[in-house]
Amino acid sequence: MKKTFLIIATFFAIVVQAQEQKNQVPQISVTGEGKVKIVPDQAVVTVGFQNSGKDANEVKNLNDEVVDRVIKFLKKSGISATDYKTNNVSLYKGYDYEKKKSNFQASQTLIITLKDLSKYDYIMMGLNDVGVNSINGVEFKSSKIEDYESDARKKAILNAKQKAQDYVSVLGQKVGKALLITDNSQSYIPQPMYKGNMMAMAADGGTQRETLAVGELEINTSVSVTFALE
Repeated sequence: MKKTFLIIATFFAIVVQAQEQKNQVPQISVTGEGKVKIVPDQAVVTVGFQNSGKDANEVKNLNDEVVDRVIKFLKKSGISATDYKTNNVSLYKGYDYEKKKSNFQASQTLIITLKDLSKYDYIMMGLNDVGVNSINGVEFKSSKIEDYESDARKKAILNAKQKAQDYVSVLGQKVGKALLITDNSQSYIPQPMYKGNMMAMAADGGTQRETLAVGELEINTSVSVTFALE
């Protein structure tokens, strides 16, 4: 009885396996890549300022005065209040072991988004005049980044389809519908490749000078696609 049951079970397993193989759709899996290079039209500038003194209130007031001048300057320059914000504020007591004196250090950083790169030189010089004494970083970006990312994804799909067609063309087969699409793209922080230059007028209104290399941003996407073969 057990032998008979085992034979029947084995028979059905073979039939099911054969049926699955018969119904299996011929397919091909490839990876496509999409790249889009763009010239950034915005800059995110991180600036800071520091003051030191013997009294904590005095040091804080000095920083507050700088903040007030910075905000007034940005407003006067047409920078929207939504395009700048305080990033970090610190106030701490330090000690100079050589002079055997303690003092207070106050610092603050601001993040400013410049949506008009032609104002870069003017804004940076103005910030220096009102008390900002350090530039902590400049990051370039595009106001149309989502549109460019969409273009890169479409290019990746087209690249995958072209690869599949190249592979199967010599086999006398055709690429059918997509069975599975997997997005392999990873999040990233765009970094400019310094190739271009922004021309800005000199502070005295004289000849033009090159003051900012905006470069290019490169958006990369990757996608895996499984196509049916006809």
